[in-house]
Amino acid sequence: MKYGFFDEEKREYVITRPDTPAPWCNYLGSPEYGAIISNNAGGYSFVKSGANGRILRYHFNSDDTPGRYIYLRDDENGDYWSASWQPVGKDLELYKSEVRHGTAYTKMKADYAEITSEATYYVPLGKDYEVWCEKVTNNSNKERKISVFGFAEFTNDDNYNQDQVNLQYTLCISQTSFRDNLIYQQININAEKREDGTNGLERFFGLAGNPVASYNGDKEAFIGLYHSYGNPVAVERGECDGVCNYNENSCGGLHTKLTLAPGESKTVVFVLGKHTEKEAKAIIANYEDTTTCEKEVNELINFWHKKLENFKVNTPSESFNAMVNTWNAYQCFLTFTWSRAASFVYCGERNGYGYRDTVQDIQGVIHTDPEAALEKIRFMLSAQVDNGGGLPLVRFDHDERAGHEGTPDDEWYVRETGHPAYRADDALWLFPTVFKYIAETGNLDFIDEEITWSNVEKKATVYEHLQKAIDFSMNHLGPHGLPAGLHADWNDCLRLGKQGESSFVAMQLYYAFTVMKAFAEYKKDTDYIAYLEKTQKEVGEKINNLWWEDDRFNRGFKETGELIGSKNDPEASMWLNPQSWSIISGLATKEQADKALESVNRELNTAYGAKVMAPSYVDHAFDGALAILFPPSTKENGGIFSQPQGWIILANALMGYGNEAFKYFEETSPASQNESAEIRKLEPYVHGQYTEGDESPFHGRSHVHWLTGTASTCMVGCVEGICGIRPDFGGIRIAPAIPSTWDKFTMEKNFRGCKLNITVENPNGRESGFSKFVVNGEEYSDNYIPADKLTEVTEVKIVL
Repeated sequence: MKYGFFDEEKREYVITRPDTPAPWCNYLGSPEYGAIISNNAGGYSFVKSGANGRILRYHFNSDDTPGRYIYLRDDENGDYWSASWQPVGKDLELYKSEVRHGTAYTKMKADYAEITSEATYYVPLGKDYEVWCEKVTNNSNKERKISVFGFAEFTNDDNYNQDQVNLQYTLCISQTSFRDNLIYQQININAEKREDGTNGLERFFGLAGNPVASYNGDKEAFIGLYHSYGNPVAVERGECDGVCNYNENSCGGLHTKLTLAPGESKTVVFVLGKHTEKEAKAIIANYEDTTTCEKEVNELINFWHKKLENFKVNTPSESFNAMVNTWNAYQCFLTFTWSRAASFVYCGERNGYGYRDTVQDIQGVIHTDPEAALEKIRFMLSAQVDNGGGLPLVRFDHDERAGHEGTPDDEWYVRETGHPAYRADDALWLFPTVFKYIAETGNLDFIDEEITWSNVEKKATVYEHLQKAIDFSMNHLGPHGLPAGLHADWNDCLRLGKQGESSFVAMQLYYAFTVMKAFAEYKKDTDYIAYLEKTQKEVGEKINNLWWEDDRFNRGFKETGELIGSKNDPEASMWLNPQSWSIISGLATKEQADKALESVNRELNTAYGAKVMAPSYVDHAFDGALAILFPPSTKENGGIFSQPQGWIILANALMGYGNEAFKYFEETSPASQNESAEIRKLEPYVHGQYTEGDESPFHGRSHVHWLTGTASTCMVGCVEGICGIRPDFGGIRIAPAIPSTWDKFTMEKNFRGCKLNITVENPNGRESGFSKFVVNGEEYSDNYIPADKLTEVTEVKIVL
């Protein structure tokens, strides 16, 4: 069933049916101010932190309420509706809706009773408040008197958990008052004041463009006892009663009246944020001229579209174009910004960045915004402990200059973060990320930049940070001399401990040696090159001798020394990640790679992607296999975990198997499932965390939207893999691996200050390779362009 379509000209997803299978949302804002909004205006807002900066409430795992509600009422007959279909929920035969989710803005258009309502929600570029711009048009042939109500349900405490749970406290600390054209909320009003006479806990909800006719600052007064968001008593009777909050639940409720001649339109603007009264009034004054909104939305569009123009494709696949050009790229920026902090599934209690999550997330934006990537790489390097490991959780307010953070070795850090031990893979993600950044920019000087360790006030070069990351793995080896799995090895449901060993981490380490050797060669560090080559050879031989079994790589060893992922095991006999990473790491021979990929296709692949392992655990799990907590085909227990789909796409592409790479893209791409959205449920424009596998009665149903490492891995799989854009220190290789049915496609890429216009022709139905490679009219024998051959506009033609 289809609920909407991609408008690629405007880079918007257009929802034409508001009764979507789940709330389909968008993100607004920046690291300073974040907001999540669904297609029915449900959602919440927060300043800097979803955990400790929450200013709007949301009912998780419920009914997509409350939200940023705008109600309209015909004052002549008392009929009312909302600017979003919900919460009033008028009959869809009478109420026509179109929602456009764009890059950092959402527009909701509704037609009902010959009134058109157009609500635009956004956070102005670089600002720390949000705007709801509501335009109302009279399409009838008579004068209409329309009341417009704006409603926002404040939290009573910045801390999300305190607001929801500690009610004997939080229902006694909040007050609201009406100040000219805004509702002003104050919390802990007697708390210590700053120099400006406020305590920094003030919020506001204001109106511009028309006078306030009535107001409420108390939720119960606006909604009404035994009423709901769908039938607020204030809207029903046509005015608010002026009651504000004192020690119960706060809200902002503002009412204004419009008189509209036939064909006339008027615009009002609601503004919400966390500011003092003086600041709030200055902000609201900016919107008395309501045309400010259009200018600010255009500024957002220009900002994001320019960023996304840095890489663009035009292929025969509309779903591939939509994901690579807009939605996968935009999702990468959102995960880059918010990690796993706040969505409709993550409630906002995770107050920081997961090390492995964020270092991987950076990879998804390097090709479009390398400077932003660099800033975050520095931040994450400063969260590396001087033993080489990464902090499992890096606080949002981590000070990269300080060097005195706690670590998993400190009781207070464990107590504060809930992370009791190091993970085996955290720091190893630095190698592909740092390499990709330097390859994209050519900024080899970065390798000598000095950055502080997280736990000591001492600096080390990036080169030394990477050396220590290798040392961490080499200092945490199991009985066979291969990396221990520790608390987790990417798979949080696989606890292998200090004696268990992980093939996935071993392959990451193998890859790290290759990257480090390139850096060591640049540094002319001959002794270290010899160490890397010797150790990599030893690790590679051990992986092959201990874990290659006929047609697959095993998953590792338990702490007891027993093998995990043997083909003879009754459960979990085949695992996805060792097969893809044997290729990505450069370890597998062609024969091994072909056999491993065939085993994945045969034993793990489904109509919706490859399962993380199979068969699922039911009767034969070991103590460290926490996946047994989930039923079969769910999450790590045989589910189609989405992040590894990017790796299997990349692995096939690296082998030149374009048909297979694209097959895995199609199976897992949200855009490819736009017309079967009732099965997937999640938004058809963003990746989720996992999809239920074929042992589930709901095979194909996806979970945990937006904030997932899938965004980055699938972006890398598409750009580096299928498109074949592979920079290195000296230039760029272009090696597409595409479906044999694609006869031609084009790519545009900004690279090191140059524009690459790339045309790929495929007259003979090939999947990869090239018969002709032409750069600015000159034919090359290799599909590699040295950096010194690039021109301001570089024309590239590849014939497969």
